[in-house]
Amino acid sequence: MTNTAPAIDPNTDTTLDALAQGLAHSSRSPLLRTPADTGLDFEEVTYPSSDGTPLEAWFIPCAGSGRLIVSMHAFGFNRYGFPAHLEPWKSAFGPGNDTEIDFTLDYKILHDNGYNVLAFDFRNHGLSGAANGGLASNNKFEARDVIGTLEYIRSRPDLAGMTLGVFARCMGANATFRAAHAHPRAFDGIACLVAPLLLSPRAFLEATLEAMGLGDKADEVDRRVGTIASVRLEDGKTSRWAPSVTMPTLTYGVHDDRITRPDDLEEAFEAIGAEQKSMFWIRDTTRRWDGYTYFQRSPERVLEWFAAHMQ
Repeated sequence: MTNTAPAIDPNTDTTLDALAQGLAHSSRSPLLRTPADTGLDFEEVTYPSSDGTPLEAWFIPCAGSGRLIVSMHAFGFNRYGFPAHLEPWKSAFGPGNDTEIDFTLDYKILHDNGYNVLAFDFRNHGLSGAANGGLASNNKFEARDVIGTLEYIRSRPDLAGMTLGVFARCMGANATFRAAHAHPRAFDGIACLVAPLLLSPRAFLEATLEAMGLGDKADEVDRRVGTIASVRLEDGKTSRWAPSVTMPTLTYGVHDDRITRPDDLEEAFEAIGAEQKSMFWIRDTTRRWDGYTYFQRSPERVLEWFAAHMQ
């Protein structure tokens, strides 16, 4: 007798397909602000990823400073942030995560504390080039953009000698972890990393499906993602690549974040290979967005980490 999978009703099938398509493709969001909105001078720059994909970035100079922080954004975001106060982006990440994320406020804080800043758009995001047929891997393809950014910095005489730190959120952190695994020499000399809101794509999928009452369908959606993108979500598990991260690393997250679960970040933190590492939780909220705006509200702990390691 042959065992067959239970039939999936048409409405559920449509929902699962939409989730798979959304996870397999990077959707662009617009840049609604620039550093000029916070009074910062900046330079528009473009340079190639390690595979040649053109990347767009802002370089924000800080006169007299020899310290540079590279800022990396999350999935679906861009160097400006994310326009979650507008549709269709307002509905993209669930209840509560529906207010504007403006990273130019972060850049103002970093600049005013003595840091140059380079913020770029990942491939298939913002204004950077299309690549891989618009497919997203959450770390594999995007890791090439991390490497290309480090190569660009080292190619500029005015930046090459600077003390370098990285501020990489969510997918930006995943891509950094994967890049450190694939090209460890590229991270020689990087002073430290701040990697908030670490999130494995499979953990996001499982939390999303559970909230919809479809918790038993994670394997099916992951299978569908694989048939679209040739990459399974499990391959993006953050803890898989974390042992290659050896620079001092700080991470934090929203403990009761509705689109993930605490053990995913905790597992990633435990796996980080750095001798000097630290993590903390943001509590009393279920809004992931409170993690993205934490630095704007309470910059002290992050600034202390950068200051301690970027002498």
